[in-house]
Amino acid sequence: MSNSSIAPFVKWAGGKRQLLPQIKERMPEKYNHYYEPFVGGGAVIFELLPANALINDINKALINVYKQIRNIPEVFLKLVKKLDKEMWEDGKEYYYFLREHYNNKLIKAEYDVELAALFVFINKHCFNGLYRVNGKGLFNVPYNNSRRASATENTIMEISKYLQSVTIMDGDFEVACKNAEKGDFLFIDSPYASLNPTSFESYTKEGFDIESHKRLAKFYDELTVRGCYCMLTNHNTKLINELYSNKNYKIDVVSVKRMINSDASNRVGEEVIICNY
Repeated sequence: MSNSSIAPFVKWAGGKRQLLPQIKERMPEKYNHYYEPFVGGGAVIFELLPANALINDINKALINVYKQIRNIPEVFLKLVKKLDKEMWEDGKEYYYFLREHYNNKLIKAEYDVELAALFVFINKHCFNGLYRVNGKGLFNVPYNNSRRASATENTIMEISKYLQSVTIMDGDFEVACKNAEKGDFLFIDSPYASLNPTSFESYTKEGFDIESHKRLAKFYDELTVRGCYCMLTNHNTKLINELYSNKNYKIDVVSVKRMINSDASNRVGEEVIICNY
């Protein structure tokens, strides 16, 4: 394992950057393979840079960015720089023009380097760096009025170099972790259980509902029986506590600042870090 770390290439809702100290102090001292089935923006893996790692996410457009950066970083950078450079005087109009182009490519399932460049540009220029799709699976976050650079060359090249040895998947968490065995470490940053069960914003049109949380908890039990080290994070909700509380797992409650919430008074929340070791 390397001692240095790399900055993530996107900002991600529910990203674990601010929890890194609490995560690192609870890590197992030694482990074999590293699995991260809900990688999101990769704050944890880019901090740890483990050898023998596998990452996965159900968001195909996101995983496409990881693959393009790994395989053709120079082409990716060239396209991102071009998008930045060609920004119109009216940034807002340009953003919506590109967002529509991005969504058209999604409809046609064109998971290529252009889609990856658009993804990163849009992430940097949308409100709060939030990835959110509507019922049709189309990206619908508004513009944030910024004209900043979308990517840093050094960071992208470092990420590309690191990802050469990483297995990258884009599917269900159980499929991604099916080969995890005794002595492997799984960092499970599961999609947030809703704090308010009537409102459910999903980051992918597949969504992650209560049934998915129950299936994940059952899988966590199974991984525990296999002898895997598992660490899971989520909101400190009744549902999450019910799913993991009566099983000798260690549940730590930590407070976090919520950046995504538009109401400043709701910006401090609690998360749980659940370990089976």
